[in-house]
Amino acid sequence: MKITTSSTGTEIESLALTIHKLVNELPVTMRTRNSNGIRLEKGVIVEYDYTGPILEKVLDNGKKCGETPENGPYKGIPVLVVPLIEDDEVIAAIGVVDITKGIYSDIMEITKRSPSRESKTLKEGNL
Repeated sequence: MKITTSSTGTEIESLALTIHKLVNELPVTMRTRNSNGIRLEKGVIVEYDYTGPILEKVLDNGKKCGETPENGPYKGIPVLVVPLIEDDEVIAAIGVVDITKGIYSDIMEITKRSPSRESKTLKEGNL
């Protein structure tokens, strides 16, 4: 699959569906720099001409962003959006909508923590 800055929602569909399945069918949004993209919910493509304020922000600044949109279909729901970068150019933005009221985001933070001292001790067989 080749994604360009102008790939359409139809052209990025297979990647968006794969990510949607990976995050246990949390809503996923994706668009490229020059074309609106796709929005998925509950295993179904809801829209092929989608954009959102946080997707656009990430396309502009090229940095991961976790925010709560103030407008659009996900108004008031936390989203996490990351850029897709190729050859130092932001070509697309991919977002996951955290409809779990923050549990998904919390789990992502917890998995970043270093193992506790007790866990290391148990793994090494020292009690």
